Amino acid sequence: MLTKTPHLFDDATTVTAGDSRWQGRTSDDYWAFVGPFGGATAATILRALVDHPQRAGDPLSLTVNYCAPIAQGAFDLDVRLVKANRSTQHWCVELTQGGGDVATLATAVFAERRPSWSHQPAQFPGASPFEQTLPYAKVAAPWVKQYDFRFVEGEPKFGSMATAAPPNAFSKFWIGDRVPRKIDVLSLVAMSDAFFGRIFHAKRELVPFGTVSLTTYFHADAADLVAEDIAHVLAVADAKIFHTGYGDQNGELWSPSGRLLATTTQIAYFKA
Repeated sequence: MLTKTPHLFDDATTVTAGDSRWQGRTSDDYWAFVGPFGGATAATILRALVDHPQRAGDPLSLTVNYCAPIAQGAFDLDVRLVKANRSTQHWCVELTQGGGDVATLATAVFAERRPSWSHQPAQFPGASPFEQTLPYAKVAAPWVKQYDFRFVEGEPKFGSMATAAPPNAFSKFWIGDRVPRKIDVLSLVAMSDAFFGRIFHAKRELVPFGTVSLTTYFHADAADLVAEDIAHVLAVADAKIFHTGYGDQNGELWSPSGRLLATTTQIAYFKA
């Protein structure tokens, strides 16, 4: 049953408009090991853009560069419309704290989507139904507790026996908010960063890790998501390389009906 009370996710991504800057605040409920969950930060930035009075269209892409640690507490968002034409808007958002240097730099593209020829070559990944897949019980950081993870393949095997070659970094799982919430664009951008670090799967241990840059592409608009009327998505992710302290990640978010809702790429640092 979907919650009818204010959801923790909406509280965590709340923004308020100021004279020249928007304001937000980190949430202890979406805290990671040494800072806020990057997906919550990305969703807060996207909310500021969605709520902006100059915004037109729906999000097409969002890139968030995590430049420096974000401390607990309030932060400012400098939101600027860089360029607009009949079809698209290009935005830039800088997150700062206490009037200091930029901690997060984001760019976004919004688009006026119009009826057109449509084709989805990508095939829906096979998976056991959400209701028939067991919840993942191992949680560490507070933000993980806010989601219902149900692994179909690639459940993390922390502390398992070493093998001759590193294990596959692929994973497939259902994900929804622990307290159910309808999937919208804010959900999608947060969940695009909710994949556990690929290095954790490859090393079978938790190592120092952090997202450097995250890009999410949206393949459904607000009306599409209302029509889907869902509270969880099927997520798949893999990595192509780990080298000199950095590793990539590519992921997909699918509706249960087989529609590709979003794709994502990420580069992250690690110490191992």
